[in-house]
Amino acid sequence: MTDNINLLTDNINLLNDLLTRAKKMGADEADVLLVNAVSLTVSWRLGTLERLERAEGSDIGLRVLIGNRQAIVASSDSTSPSLDDLAERAVAMARTVPEDPFCGLAEPPLLVREPLPDLDILDTVEPSAEGLITMARTAEESGRAVHGITNSQGATAAWSRRAMTLVGSNKLAIHYAGSHASLSVALLAGDEEKGMERDYDYTYAVHSTGLRSAEDVGRTAAARALKRLGARKVETQVVPVVYEPREACSLVSHFLSAINGVSVTCGTTFLKDSLHQPVFAAGVTIVDDPLRQRGLRSKPCDDEGLPTKRCVLVADGVLQSWLLDLRSARQLGLRSTGHASRNTAGPPVPAPTNAYLCPGSLEPAALISDIQQGLYVTELFGIGVNGVTGDYSCGAAGFWIEEGKISYPVHEVTVAGNLKKMFKTLSIANDIEFRDGIDSPTVRIEGMTVAGR
Repeated sequence: MTDNINLLTDNINLLNDLLTRAKKMGADEADVLLVNAVSLTVSWRLGTLERLERAEGSDIGLRVLIGNRQAIVASSDSTSPSLDDLAERAVAMARTVPEDPFCGLAEPPLLVREPLPDLDILDTVEPSAEGLITMARTAEESGRAVHGITNSQGATAAWSRRAMTLVGSNKLAIHYAGSHASLSVALLAGDEEKGMERDYDYTYAVHSTGLRSAEDVGRTAAARALKRLGARKVETQVVPVVYEPREACSLVSHFLSAINGVSVTCGTTFLKDSLHQPVFAAGVTIVDDPLRQRGLRSKPCDDEGLPTKRCVLVADGVLQSWLLDLRSARQLGLRSTGHASRNTAGPPVPAPTNAYLCPGSLEPAALISDIQQGLYVTELFGIGVNGVTGDYSCGAAGFWIEEGKISYPVHEVTVAGNLKKMFKTLSIANDIEFRDGIDSPTVRIEGMTVAGR
């Protein structure tokens, strides 16, 4: 514990020293971001270790402001000569770039106060390479042991930790760290003569102990692949489309992109004029919660030092808020929503945290019970979305619905529509599970075009 405190003190002293250098060279304001990251990744396929990779690194990003001019320079070298060069280059760039009346640091009264919320987002136990190898091997072996599984695309187990320290001339000084663990496996069923299908399963968690068992991941991937055997093509038609939860979350992601402050200020989103207007069906609620305990995207403050809070983005179908950082909020004459995110090489931009579509009251089976003909989507690929118009098209695989029940597997289809209309006809099941960071229960959308043969 003492070593960690000493390291944090050293990091803050280093960043404050860089701030001082930048100010001496002519910066009016400045902030410095230090990111320390470590990751361990293992890939296993057909009984053989294919990859064992460990990466460690530290990066520093210096942002300086001279009046309304802003520049950012990044480096992985924290030696004294390098810091001088970093400050000199950043100040020189800031003197030459165009003015931006909306850039700038947060006012001190707006900054998050210590102590930061404890969200339990750091697993202090680093897994061993041997432990990750065992996880990946077990997942693949458990799947391959299922009758009918004939090949594997491999299993991957990974762990990472990222620590962020941010210091600014506006009296900002924050530090927090988070970790992630994951396990995935992709398997193939069938043969070349009768046809082959693949599917996968995965598990993510902040703490390794939160992962599902490797055996369960492997067996679930196998079961999914086997269910897809005998997939058919279907005729082109307009029908209801039901998205299983792990694919329904992509619809939430498209919505989040459409309300991102950058898109709104540029006028490049189909929802640009929709604030406080109905954009979903009545009863739909979407929430972004950065303060969820052990949330995959939880953070105690945003990357401009503003406090984070639970935010209702959609209530009863009505759009309540954009996702804003300081710059986009200033352009729109609003307040930041605490969604700034950044890396060492770029300025802050808005980004969601733990966003999710709130569940409805129906069981998934009830959601499809009145569908005479329709598609149940279990995988999407080649997704194409026009952010300006909302036009939507993507390849899909899944199962055909007949007379209210899942009937047979289908593949090689495209689903298409327009997100404006899709959102307005969206209905929701009750089966949400927080497993991706951006999450959704099963959803149903009316009147989509399913293009087949």
